[in-house]
Amino acid sequence: MFQNAHLIFNPISGQGNSSEELLFIRNSFEEAGVPLTVLETKPDKPADELAKVAVANAADCVIASGGDGTVSAVSGELAFTEICLGIIPRGTANAIASAFGISDNIAAACQTILSGIPRTIDMASCNRKPLLLLAGIGLEAEVVSQANRQLKNRIGTAAYILSAFQQVRDISTFKAELETPDRIITVEASGITIANTAPATSVLAHGPSIVVPYDGLLDITIFSPRGTGSAIAASYNLFQSALNKRAAQREDIGYFRCAAICIATDSEQKVVLDGEMIGTTPVEVECVPQSLLIMTPQNGEFDPLENLQGLPGLTITEKK
Repeated sequence: MFQNAHLIFNPISGQGNSSEELLFIRNSFEEAGVPLTVLETKPDKPADELAKVAVANAADCVIASGGDGTVSAVSGELAFTEICLGIIPRGTANAIASAFGISDNIAAACQTILSGIPRTIDMASCNRKPLLLLAGIGLEAEVVSQANRQLKNRIGTAAYILSAFQQVRDISTFKAELETPDRIITVEASGITIANTAPATSVLAHGPSIVVPYDGLLDITIFSPRGTGSAIAASYNLFQSALNKRAAQREDIGYFRCAAICIATDSEQKVVLDGEMIGTTPVEVECVPQSLLIMTPQNGEFDPLENLQGLPGLTITEKK
């Protein structure tokens, strides 16, 4: 049982009543006999700065309650410590929580922290920012960029679906160079995803059969359909890959694994990191193995394959 838990609470996340949600969380931990220090984010007090305060206060568990951006920011401050990350998802997508089987029901999420199982997982660094879930270049970044806060507040996750339809309708390609420790790959793509882990809803990350968050590797998926019809078919194939834990089977979807990667594009492409826009290419991403302790449900489950297939404009050069 934790003796010095700290809650990093983002009051503007999600569509619920944040005051009522905070009171419920406080009461849940108080009834369980767990002392809880609450730190609320503000424009001048972002989640990562509050997490530093919690670490300095010798917290044994730091709970991130907000969207994926809040969770990612807090996790970056807990890497290589013995402090456990707890997650109470209250955002729009809650993809990080979903990837680890954590319910978006606040009561269930509290119970996971109070009686779940701590597991050590990989993180990654993307342009010196913490990466817990994934970084998306091109298509995925455009989808997130167009799903603005006002739209998300009004219709929730449907904002991402509407944005995705728009982006698929106007799909375009770019040339990219992907450099790993032992290869240089050039390819034409509509989107490239670098994942540490990913739920089924993060469709563009699921070229491989399983995105594994404890193997010391990044999972790279290259999305290269031509035209709207092919893009829809390829997206559906990736979704089936995620649901069935089966690698994608199309020539316009490529995938491989590596410990680190640098990606440059012939025209600047937007980049999204754990649900937050961070700028444009190029990006440098490196896996940081076994670096984070996270509370997961008691019945949670974590579980390689390498294939680039016949992607357009593909060349691979072995590095000496």
